[in-house]
Amino acid sequence: MAEPARWVSTHQRHEQLLHLLRAGVVRVEDLAARTEVSESTVRRDLARLEDEGLVARTYGGARPAAPFREVALAERMTQEVAAKARIGAAAAALVRDGATVFVDAGSTCAQLVERLPERQGLTVVTRGLEIALRLAELDIETVVVGGRVSAGSHGTSGSIALFVMERLAVDVAFLGCDAVHPTQGVGEPTLEEAATKEAVARQARRTVVLAHADKLGASTVPAWGALPTGWTLVTDETGPERLDPYRQAGVEVLPAGADQDRLPDGP
Repeated sequence: MAEPARWVSTHQRHEQLLHLLRAGVVRVEDLAARTEVSESTVRRDLARLEDEGLVARTYGGARPAAPFREVALAERMTQEVAAKARIGAAAAALVRDGATVFVDAGSTCAQLVERLPERQGLTVVTRGLEIALRLAELDIETVVVGGRVSAGSHGTSGSIALFVMERLAVDVAFLGCDAVHPTQGVGEPTLEEAATKEAVARQARRTVVLAHADKLGASTVPAWGALPTGWTLVTDETGPERLDPYRQAGVEVLPAGADQDRLPDGP
């Protein structure tokens, strides 16, 4: 007589999945076979674990989430350069002549800046020190938001930044991030930076997040900044499994590499 299946609680199954992922078993079908449940159950479990910041979803499976480490700006400027350039080009198509624009600190936003000379009469507000210098070199009207400077991103945040941003209005705000989630918003290394980005989003007629594929989903970032309903995500990710949760949450998804000559309806 066959031995009856052992009942396993959801918590026990999650622990088993984490153990298997750490051991290198990462494909959904393999995880389902090892835990003796259906592949759909494994996918639901992985989605829950991703929301808790314990795993990162991949195409056809998952991997354990790495401990959060803010990467220095100089290092980020050399990573995923082609993808970030495509994201920057797609984001630039949302900028109209004569607009007042906020551009965040960070390497992906730096790629957007290189496309801004194609627009006329812009005023750009930024908290990124390198970005402010580059805007000045490009002879674009620039307003720098003051505050405490991050050692990692060279972006300003804190009470001074909040004071300034709460008194400005911008047509469109382009935000970078360390992680992005369909309901939690943008993940940041500090509460100060998360609060600063929340303030920016409140003052913008349109909020656009620039994020390459590795940043999608929950992560072990220390802080999250909420975003207004109907924000836009510009990304090089193409997998429906990873993008559908954003669409279902009411986020407009603009894939980098789409027709960038077409200007979507903007502010």
